[in-house]
Amino acid sequence: MTAQKMPVIPPARTRVAPSPTGDPHVGTAYQAVFDLAWARATGGAFVLRIEDTDRAREVEGSEAQIYDCLDWLGLTPDEGPRTGGPVGPYRQSERLDLYRRYAEELVAAGHAYHCWCTPERLADLRAEQAAAKTAKTGYDRCCLGLTRDERARMPGFAETPVIRMLVPDDAPGEFTDLIRGDVKTPFPDDQVILKADGFPTYHLAVVVDDHLMGITTAVRGEEWISSTPKHLLLYRWLGWTPPAFAHMPLLRNADKSKISKRKNPAARLAWFREAGYLPEALVNFLELLAYPGVHPDTEVQTFAEFMGAFDWAKVNTTGPIFDLTKLDWLNGAHIRALADDDLAARIIAYWDETGQTFPATGRLDPARVVREAVPIMKERLTTLADAYPMIDFLLAPDDDLTLEDEALAGLPGDTTDALDAAVTALAGVDDFTAEAVQQALRTALVEGLSLKPKVAFAPVRVAITGRRVSPPLFESMAILGRDACLARLLALRAKTVVTPS
Repeated sequence: MTAQKMPVIPPARTRVAPSPTGDPHVGTAYQAVFDLAWARATGGAFVLRIEDTDRAREVEGSEAQIYDCLDWLGLTPDEGPRTGGPVGPYRQSERLDLYRRYAEELVAAGHAYHCWCTPERLADLRAEQAAAKTAKTGYDRCCLGLTRDERARMPGFAETPVIRMLVPDDAPGEFTDLIRGDVKTPFPDDQVILKADGFPTYHLAVVVDDHLMGITTAVRGEEWISSTPKHLLLYRWLGWTPPAFAHMPLLRNADKSKISKRKNPAARLAWFREAGYLPEALVNFLELLAYPGVHPDTEVQTFAEFMGAFDWAKVNTTGPIFDLTKLDWLNGAHIRALADDDLAARIIAYWDETGQTFPATGRLDPARVVREAVPIMKERLTTLADAYPMIDFLLAPDDDLTLEDEALAGLPGDTTDALDAAVTALAGVDDFTAEAVQQALRTALVEGLSLKPKVAFAPVRVAITGRRVSPPLFESMAILGRDACLARLLALRAKTVVTPS
């Protein structure tokens, strides 16, 4: 019996096409994760195209932010405006002659026509249709078949026309989606494809660009399902083969509304970097929003593992809820999977990026402190942002340590004996390791003063950290060193008031 050969999947070309209209949206990364996985799984290419045809909304610096965010996440495109490639230019604003050429070609073939209606006339038309509850809405083809001069003699005339599609009665009513199977769609209207300013609408630009850039799999949000018939018509008229379509489920807030930068700060892609999330944890999270975990026993996975198991049929079509609680858990898991030196380097880099500064103590190097403190805080971290408030006492000058009121209030009225005994015990410790510190304090306070450990070490903890609760005490003292610990113990001793018996 001859074994069946698996079908060979040709190399896929995918693309992500954000608009530079502000901080990049997390949806750009969400789509890019699936774009890149499919391109890599098939040995193809991932393309970045900048859709900058909405000049009024364009924000300076936004395009550079798109590059930075994709690079940070490890989703760097193979081709794009910055890296170049064989099918550029990759900015739509640099392709205007192409769009006009194809739009005029459609007019000449009778598949499109010029429309001179003013925005005011179109607004009145929509209002009339809404008031009459017209079953079929959309443009009424007022300009169809008219010359410019004929239309100019009618009201609502604009000097510069747009170009509209002439949708036939046999327009496509369904298509096959890689994720959803056979999808039925509403009947399209006579969509504008070229605006009066010479810039294309999305519908013309996406078809022209995807074809000329060789895109074989068009991954986009489900909001574009209803527009797909228009795109299929354009492909048919221009004699081109359409790509395969994969319409991803939309990201949603807890109330099921579409996630937006205006309502949810987490919709802004840079927010995750600023908040101290690891890029690999965010990618893992985005994968799981629309795809089952690769492993049966854990949701923690690498992008390579996700890519290796990728199958469009496994994408969930239900709109995923953007649950940051899960991201927090995943981020903590990815942090704990890092080697200590790697985590320390990332914390230091995060502090540099966020402008964290430290007072000069003359003895403490923040980078050294972080490297030595990683083992005592790693299990407690959710994000990189948690590191500084957890170990800030290690970086504070000894004479400027903040002692929390709650911590001071929780101390016994007389702690002088314990503090004196601690100072004496530690002054004799030369090899200032965590084990040596613990043994010296246990001998002096628990055995010497007959105190319970919880009572014995409480004033030491407050003196060293300024808190009632802190990372492991003896390891923290070893990082600080003997001189700093003695200075802090003596400082609290000087503030201690003996309660009369």
